[in-house]
Amino acid sequence: MDRKKFYITTPIYYPSDKLHIGHSYTTVAADTIARYKRLRGYDVMFLTGTDEHGQKIQRKAQEKGVTPQEYVDEIVASIKELWRIMKITNDRFIRTTDDYHVKAVQKIFKKLYDQGDIYKSEYEGWYCTPCESFWTQTQLKDGKCPDCNREVELTKEESYFFRLSKYQDRLLKYIEENPDFIQPISRRNEMINNFLKPGLEDLCVSRTTFNWGIPVTFDEKHVVYVWIDALSNYITALGYMSDNREDYDKYWPADVHLVGKEIVRFHTIIWPAMLMALGEPLPKKVYGHGWLLLEGGKMSKSKGNVVDPVILVNKYGVDAIRYFLLREVPFGSDGVFSNEALINRINSDLANDLGNLVSRTVAMIDRYFNGTIPSERVAGEFDEDLKNTVLGTPEKVEQLLDELQFSLALTEIWKTISRTNKYIDETMPWVLAKDESNKGRLAAVLYNLAESIRVISILIQPFMPETPEKIWHQIGIENNKDVVSWDSAKCWGLYPAEARVNKGEALFPRIDLKKELEALEALMESKKEVKNEAKAQVKDDKNKGKDGGAGKKDEQAKDIQDTGLISIDEFAKIDLRVAKVVEAERVEGSNKLLKLKLEVGNETRQVVSGISKYYSPEDMIGKYVVLVANLKPARLKGIESQGMILAATNEKDELVLLTVDKVIDTGSKIS
Repeated sequence: MDRKKFYITTPIYYPSDKLHIGHSYTTVAADTIARYKRLRGYDVMFLTGTDEHGQKIQRKAQEKGVTPQEYVDEIVASIKELWRIMKITNDRFIRTTDDYHVKAVQKIFKKLYDQGDIYKSEYEGWYCTPCESFWTQTQLKDGKCPDCNREVELTKEESYFFRLSKYQDRLLKYIEENPDFIQPISRRNEMINNFLKPGLEDLCVSRTTFNWGIPVTFDEKHVVYVWIDALSNYITALGYMSDNREDYDKYWPADVHLVGKEIVRFHTIIWPAMLMALGEPLPKKVYGHGWLLLEGGKMSKSKGNVVDPVILVNKYGVDAIRYFLLREVPFGSDGVFSNEALINRINSDLANDLGNLVSRTVAMIDRYFNGTIPSERVAGEFDEDLKNTVLGTPEKVEQLLDELQFSLALTEIWKTISRTNKYIDETMPWVLAKDESNKGRLAAVLYNLAESIRVISILIQPFMPETPEKIWHQIGIENNKDVVSWDSAKCWGLYPAEARVNKGEALFPRIDLKKELEALEALMESKKEVKNEAKAQVKDDKNKGKDGGAGKKDEQAKDIQDTGLISIDEFAKIDLRVAKVVEAERVEGSNKLLKLKLEVGNETRQVVSGISKYYSPEDMIGKYVVLVANLKPARLKGIESQGMILAATNEKDELVLLTVDKVIDTGSKIS
């Protein structure tokens, strides 16, 4: 039997600069739904990507002295790395510079032209390069862009236009007859009252004032403008207008496009009209979420007031950041990001509520029953209320996730966590443990706690990909797939009788708010200074002209080499992990190399290291070392080395390995 299909997309992001926490907000939300649907057994297609053409990219590339393709390649690499760090599980990543997309867009443009939906005329209006948007005189705010408050340029050029006005009545009828098409309802009302009812104008869909774009095949002085280029990604990624439409026929129409509220108009008016013109089905839903604001307004690369998610993940872990993004703000509304709010959430919800529940339960099972709960148990007061609360939660979570209400779904899970913590206070296991005659009751209480934690750990999986496995290890069920499936959360009593708990590190250590805020502020400021210095250098080089002299450039390069300075962004790319040496042997034919087998969390790595002069294989067994975990594999003496361990050397050619000063879980991140 074929599984149900589910197709979810994020906007494709504009790689004019590195992404900020607001972009992570959209992508984490989409990833959460994709994970949830997979857990429910759906055949999921999750698409994200980058929108790489346009005047802004061309100008930025010119300022840096590189080609537009080189410019976007570098930033796209950083975007993919960000999604790896954020544990994003997209099935496809589309770039609008991909050959298959370029060819499909050209065919779409030609089809619309041939059938009369695109025509040539002339355009005059005010253009904002940072926002890639055209404005009329009345839309300007004090003569500037109403979105970013920057200067605009009066543009007059020959253009091709899409007959958007032709589809106005059909669009309005469709939206009114399909009330779930645009969500939340406030966005639907805005589209109807502010755009459709006042009347639509035809849309400029080509440009001639720059050439970084997809050429119009029948008029190559024109390049396809953003609307037809970028919006088409949702179908070209599936093979539309290609020789293989299998995925398009399988997954389209999309179940949901997740977008920020500022681009709802493009996705609910322009995109549906294009699809109507092409004779294709419309997406089932477009959901326009709110903005993640800083004090002082919306985060924006153009404004430069952004928060770097890489810094936050490196400091607090990916699950803490994902949890904060999804819990702090009701999806659809605007919310304010602050470091203080983040740390308070970590301390209150993650360290106090969830973390303490798991650590207290594991500690009591270990202390009172040597790690395994006896099968003789005595039921008592409060048991049924806890059980009913726990078993009532999965259905609520499913309903809320189906409605994209992430914050409310997490609220329901945390109500269950609170009820379970209350159960500890009600039953007082420490008192029961003092009387041997209460052993059966104590066993029942601790079993109910472990079973509640099992269900909670399953329900947080879509939101927090790393924490459930840590919990399963601590409560002794990490190798039992049957008791951690999504459907198993709806059944009580599946915690195995033979399970043995494993005491571990705190899931979320408490953070000293005052000290952490000071450290974060210093880190963000340092990063900002480095970035500003880099911008100033680029500007200075530009002012000096192209004939600044090869000698001067060589001198600058030498200065960089001499100082060895790197930016915080560059440092953040290095993934350092604690690893334990479990096997070691000399490499045949070499007097320098040791072949090491390292335990890195749940993973085993093989590393070849030139330390044989200083350490014997016997010396290495059991050592905790520092591993550079994201180096490309290399071959030494024909043996693959999957990383590098760190060591210090001095002028006397002495070598000492870098280690940690006390035992910590292998795989722990070093930052």
